[in-house]
Amino acid sequence: MSNEGNGASADFLLELEAVIRSRAEAAPQESYTARLLGEGIQRVAQKFGEESVELALAAAAGDPRAVRAEAADVLYHLLVLLEGAGVSLAEVLEELRSRR
Repeated sequence: MSNEGNGASADFLLELEAVIRSRAEAAPQESYTARLLGEGIQRVAQKFGEESVELALAAAAGDPRAVRAEAADVLYHLLVLLEGAGVSLAEVLEELRSRR
């Protein structure tokens, strides 16, 4: 899961998860993450769905730059969704490992 050549790794996602967790406690006017979570899990799920559709459309259009940008949005919003649902990334990774 690691790609150390460009700094991308599961460790980075775990760090991002920690940032999201800390921002969830911030004032909504100071943090998009806090504002989104404050709108409730249904809104977070809706936003994740919107970003997922945008990623699919970018992929279907064959636009690698848009795919990269939309994939980043999907990963961020997935982590926010997991935070809102009370599920950790470690739990998701363990679920994936159990399926191997």
